[in-house]
Amino acid sequence: MAITSTVTLNLARRFYAKPEAVFEAWTNPEIMKKWLFTKELTNKTAKSDLRLGGTWEIVDYREGTDYRALGQYAEISQPNKLVFTFRMPQFSDTEDIVRVFISPVEDMCEMTFSQEIIVPHEEIWSEEDVERAKAEYSAQSEEGWGMMFENLKQLVETGNVKPE
Repeated sequence: MAITSTVTLNLARRFYAKPEAVFEAWTNPEIMKKWLFTKELTNKTAKSDLRLGGTWEIVDYREGTDYRALGQYAEISQPNKLVFTFRMPQFSDTEDIVRVFISPVEDMCEMTFSQEIIVPHEEIWSEEDVERAKAEYSAQSEEGWGMMFENLKQLVETGNVKPE
């Protein structure tokens, strides 16, 4: 059995958009394809079966390789809450939990995001090694989600994501 630790990444963003638009961006495959993971240019597949136990998937094709992100919906309260699993099977067997909360705030909305990241490690690792791995996983995830959330912001505020 694999040895793991968990680190939680918490992020928040505000958008000049209605909560319904942000929720739809997380769950409508045609919109997901424009911002989630990478951008529409390289995202070749997006699927979403928005129901409890339903699955979602996005496949990004870069440099001759398919990168898959997928999961299952665990909680849906449209347009304010979405909880789902997140995994990338080509890298690990671990499965993270993602929670997205969307709240109206004056003429915008605030999205709070948390990801419980499962960090695999070796039995022989010291506590320092484990903490270093948790920090690396958290930093890499924060960087990746930060880029995606910038694309999400452009999309819900302007209707488009700028090409690179």
